[in-house]
Amino acid sequence: MTTDFDPFAVPISDAATVMLLRDRASGEGIEVFMLRRTIKAVFAGGLYVFPGGRVDRADSSPEIDALCPGIEDDTASDRLGIDSGGLAFWIAAIRECFEEAGVLLARTADGATVSFDDPEVEARFTAYRDQVHDGTLPLDELCRREGLVLDGASIGYVAHWLTPIGERRRFDTRFFVAYAPAGQRPLHDDGETIESFWVEPNDALGRHEAGELAMLPPTKATLQFLSGFTSVADVMAHVDAMDRPDK
Repeated sequence: MTTDFDPFAVPISDAATVMLLRDRASGEGIEVFMLRRTIKAVFAGGLYVFPGGRVDRADSSPEIDALCPGIEDDTASDRLGIDSGGLAFWIAAIRECFEEAGVLLARTADGATVSFDDPEVEARFTAYRDQVHDGTLPLDELCRREGLVLDGASIGYVAHWLTPIGERRRFDTRFFVAYAPAGQRPLHDDGETIESFWVEPNDALGRHEAGELAMLPPTKATLQFLSGFTSVADVMAHVDAMDRPDK
């Protein structure tokens, strides 16, 4: 039996993943937001993941860069250990978080975190989410329409993972962490993702070992990383002090 599949010819796509974090409501510890991908997905079907996806061309342009004032491309690229184009990973993380989890990491003109507590605002941004996902509304146009800027400065870079040779789809993925905005409720999209929940990292790892939560090695490794912290502030402080934590 012959096959035309050449594992060395598989293109590698840039991707970004963001772990939304919150402090436990009672006692010490943190929780991370997780999604389950649809079993119909070509890549990682049925697995438990964090919000994320491919870096698109639209994630890198003068227009979108100008709407992410908290971090410049030179700084972002230096943190990732690349020559240029680093800011696109931050912007992709924000866009994918909005598409997959319904959480927009952005601020208003007066510096306030975007809140969907008002039902009318929530309904409007739910419609925006669908439009951004299907490509009919660019993220920069959404920001201009609502008078927002992307909160790139609030996102911390954690790790770098590359899909191994042998897979039919390969990704060069950067993992990020961010505070989950208090005025927004993350939720799966019932399309690419079919389940979502908040979970303590150690609990997720235990459920993985029990065979309940299937996940890829990078997901497990980042949960192990998070399990050592007792507050989101500690996570962010640690990440801020990290120097190109590539793996």
